[in-house]
Amino acid sequence: MTAATGPDSTAQQTFYLKDYTPFGFEVDSVDLTFRLAPNATRVISRIHFTPKADAADPQFFLHGEKLKLISASIDGVAVTPDVTPEGLVCTTPDTAFLWEAEVEIDPAGNTALEGLYMSNGMYCTQCEAEGFRKITYYPDRPDVMSTFTVRIEADEEVLLSNGNPVSQGAGTAEWHDPWPKPAYLFALVAGDLVNHPDTFTTKSGRAVELNIWVRPGDEDKCAFGMDALKKSMTWDEQAYGREYDLDIFNIVAVDDFNMGAMENKGLNIFNSSCVLASPETSTDANFERIEAIIAHEYFHNWTGNRITCRDWFQLCLKEGLTVFRDAQFTSDMRSAPVKRISDVIDLRARQFPEDQGPLSHPVRPEEFQEINNFYTATIYEKGAEVIGMLKRLVGDEAYSRALDLYFERHDGQACTIEDWLKVFEDTTGRDLSQFKRWYSQAGTPRLKVDEAYDDGTYTLTFEQDTAPTPGQPQKDPRVIPIAIGLLNDNGDEVLPTTVLEMTEAKQVFEFKDLASKPVPSILREFSAPVVLERETSNAERAFLLAHDSDPFNQWEAGNSLARASRLSMVKTGSAPDPAYLDALQKLLRDDTLDPAFRALMLQPPSQSDIAQALFEDGTVPDPQKIDDAAETFAMTLAQQLADSLPRLYAATTVDGPYSPDATSAGKRALNGRILSLLTRLDGGDAAARQFASADNMTQQYSALASLMKAEKGETQSIAFFEQWQADRLVMDKWFALQVACASPDRAAGIAADLTRHPLFTLKNPNRFRAVMGALAGHHAGFHHASGAGYSLLAENLIALDKLNPQTTARMCTAFQTWKRYDSDRQSLIKAQLQRIATSGGLSRDTNEMVSRILNA
Repeated sequence: MTAATGPDSTAQQTFYLKDYTPFGFEVDSVDLTFRLAPNATRVISRIHFTPKADAADPQFFLHGEKLKLISASIDGVAVTPDVTPEGLVCTTPDTAFLWEAEVEIDPAGNTALEGLYMSNGMYCTQCEAEGFRKITYYPDRPDVMSTFTVRIEADEEVLLSNGNPVSQGAGTAEWHDPWPKPAYLFALVAGDLVNHPDTFTTKSGRAVELNIWVRPGDEDKCAFGMDALKKSMTWDEQAYGREYDLDIFNIVAVDDFNMGAMENKGLNIFNSSCVLASPETSTDANFERIEAIIAHEYFHNWTGNRITCRDWFQLCLKEGLTVFRDAQFTSDMRSAPVKRISDVIDLRARQFPEDQGPLSHPVRPEEFQEINNFYTATIYEKGAEVIGMLKRLVGDEAYSRALDLYFERHDGQACTIEDWLKVFEDTTGRDLSQFKRWYSQAGTPRLKVDEAYDDGTYTLTFEQDTAPTPGQPQKDPRVIPIAIGLLNDNGDEVLPTTVLEMTEAKQVFEFKDLASKPVPSILREFSAPVVLERETSNAERAFLLAHDSDPFNQWEAGNSLARASRLSMVKTGSAPDPAYLDALQKLLRDDTLDPAFRALMLQPPSQSDIAQALFEDGTVPDPQKIDDAAETFAMTLAQQLADSLPRLYAATTVDGPYSPDATSAGKRALNGRILSLLTRLDGGDAAARQFASADNMTQQYSALASLMKAEKGETQSIAFFEQWQADRLVMDKWFALQVACASPDRAAGIAADLTRHPLFTLKNPNRFRAVMGALAGHHAGFHHASGAGYSLLAENLIALDKLNPQTTARMCTAFQTWKRYDSDRQSLIKAQLQRIATSGGLSRDTNEMVSRILNA
């Protein structure tokens, strides 16, 4: 290990994958007693250790941070360990021994929301990645697995921990988890909660008690989450043969939570926004997200809990696989094409910029300073894409056999990427050493395509290249599965979807006996996370939009037309492409198409996406010009559709009782897109009527957003606030909408005003993200030439870092694309980054992020 210097000259330790050494002791069992008190909780630990005979590092070191050690003993004899801010070291016997310790911690003062903390009077924990060391002294690393027995002593009514309940009494509860787990999966909750109960019977006949625990008053927002949980349990049995393994499964909704949710064994702790739902307070997008997150955390029971990662460098092993699994689940529950398109939109918006900037890192990093900073789109979303490529290469049947072997071979183990790939090699006989480069090499490959046609033979020549990334100047060729189809002039397929396996830097593929030169449909279903570079025309894009049988490439053709039109508007000031407007109009009126798909077609490329495309083309992006082009395009489209919009709006309006099902949600999504266009022409009349009559949040929120974007929603915004000011999750929507719908010159000022609002607080991550996340996502507003957005975000990050380093560090990513803008904006951003870096007392989390961005 070596030390690295951050921007404030504070030495930070860098951890390397190559330095991994197993812990020198087995942890045979863990017994914990919690005597809860807001400012003085006592934690008593009794842990049985056995030294490993072959230990490479025999030192007895236990992690511990911000703990007050009251006492410690070995086999009943008091000891005096050497205590540091990072943990303790103690001399131990050569044989098995009992370690006992008592510490005191301050949950109420724990604003970082790591370890044991309090959220509005409720005790709860968050231990991933390294929060358990803030609870008691322990080898807080994922490869140390043991069974846990937990006793809780407190005045609160509900006392929960991992595993199965052992006993319950007045002010006490005991829990035992029979499955060995690492400390990051530990959980405890204590509070005055009420449950929404249900049951599930597994395929082998095990009866499982299910509960969603919430604060009094939220009981009516649990039914959808419970239904999603039961669907997830059934799906995992059917799709992967995985059955739940405890007698009880608890979910708890917590208001103050840094992440979306946490898969602690048998006791999943959720950000309230990711589990509570009702038609009146949640949008269709909320319902779909809740369904997916509940599935994700439940699927972790096997891919993360029963089989965990050996070290944090292997984080993608559990996260990438589980994201892939929850995407499969959502595809089965809803529309597979729409899910795939949505995932690619998200990948390009979040992961591609990460790959192309100073925060680029491999799916399996080789080093880190603060592991909390590697809960990234690269680990999660790109990690899932790698799983998808592997499945495509080996086929569905081989994938299924490999997963069965993975669960059989590694149940109860902490594993590596090598273990994962080995089950595929053993199952299929394939050598995956080259494929492994997807885990070890950072960056997004660019795939250049040239074509030729001669005497019935069509030739495609592919070249792959990946630009240098931090620490990796040279890249070797990767295995790229390229799904391709060929269409003739009539739009008929002359070659159905075929997967080409590219392994060289340059590779040629031939297709013979064709009657005419075909139109290629390349990278169907987005078969690999690459950037496709191919000379093509708008006429060909329009042809694929009209005829391609692959829904993703049909959408991609339309998206490419939109991007080309938008780029031309920004560069030359030209009008929107009439051919694309005509194609959109035709598609919008095609009632045979899935409404959700048509809604996606109406979703324009993001302004950040246009900025990146300009940058790659050698043009310095001007955020204001990009925003102006977006507004011009939307108004032109609305005007062209003027005669059709009222009819289309009426035809897509969903009547009757609200249902969050995929069909109804897709229709409402299309209706919302149409309403936003109609509001530009009718003075907001339709949106105002919809706002007044809406009986569900999707329609009310859609109407309010349309009105506010048209600068006509002040009355409705006030009414919305008065109606929902007591509902914390709906208020997050209101806060975000104020910024997201503001004009670029007002966005930063409105965000600043909101930080002084009585309902704004730095201590709640959801509220902070609602305002600052909305500002960072407002491309023209955040990058306004005044620099007000940069200054405001920096000011709030400095303040938040003292309370919550995790949320602060993640929000720093708003600055990661700073090098693509003009010199004036670069200077403004650099000044704010340096302001953060030199603010004093910066956390390790934020220090690392700012240093990496500054040193781009």
